[in-house]
Amino acid sequence: MAEAQHRTRTDDRARNPAASVSATEDVVLSLDGVTHVFETKAAPVRAVDDVTAEFRRGTWTAIMGPSGSSKSTLLYCAAGLIRATAGRIQLGGVDVRTASERRLTELRRRQLGFVFQDFNLIPALTAEQNVGLPARFDGHPAADDAVRASLERVGLGDRLQSRPDALSGGQRQRVAIARALLTRPAVVIADEPTGALDSRSGEVVLRELTTLTDEGSAVVMVTHDPVVAAHADRTLFLIDGRLVEEVAGGSPATIARTLADLDTRA
Repeated sequence: MAEAQHRTRTDDRARNPAASVSATEDVVLSLDGVTHVFETKAAPVRAVDDVTAEFRRGTWTAIMGPSGSSKSTLLYCAAGLIRATAGRIQLGGVDVRTASERRLTELRRRQLGFVFQDFNLIPALTAEQNVGLPARFDGHPAADDAVRASLERVGLGDRLQSRPDALSGGQRQRVAIARALLTRPAVVIADEPTGALDSRSGEVVLRELTTLTDEGSAVVMVTHDPVVAAHADRTLFLIDGRLVEEVAGGSPATIARTLADLDTRA
């Protein structure tokens, strides 16, 4: 039922672009000519190649492409976890590519929620402690009630004191989502958030990502699954680190066909 409701929401936006990007929806993340080159012994590798895109408040963007098309590298550049070689990345009025490490750390704690594919939880900490940790590092510890509420939203109100090794993969991913929810970030970047999950856990994660956009966050998500991508308002496609195609409000079948076409060109 949750999936059907969101599908209707996405279709409405596709029919009426103004519903997706209104005059009051600001650009919260922008990439302008972003390029990243990895230096190797053999030769430089141009992993991200002159990507330009904007991401607006309250919208959900999926990023897809053949294996090796540098989808995750693009996300890491956008978040400042990798310093892009060239171009401009604006997040919260800050140029991510040139900002100091201290400024980047502050920005990620206050403006950005990153949901890693491998969860990035601290093994020795409980679910409750993992969710509250970024706010504590920022010098503004979240209230216990707020941390618990964030975990309750993802169905883990009864696992507050559980450590990661006592949780399933789906539960660990939901802890990571709860951590991103806590600060109500302007941008949520998710790298294959459902890639290793069963269908039930995946539905919970997708529901929470939908909630984030409804609350005004911009969600930027890498996925390999056309069904997951169809929850987004649009899908961007990469080949060899270059943005080559965009589909707005596509069905799983449309997105799968586009991806198959790109595979033949890769």
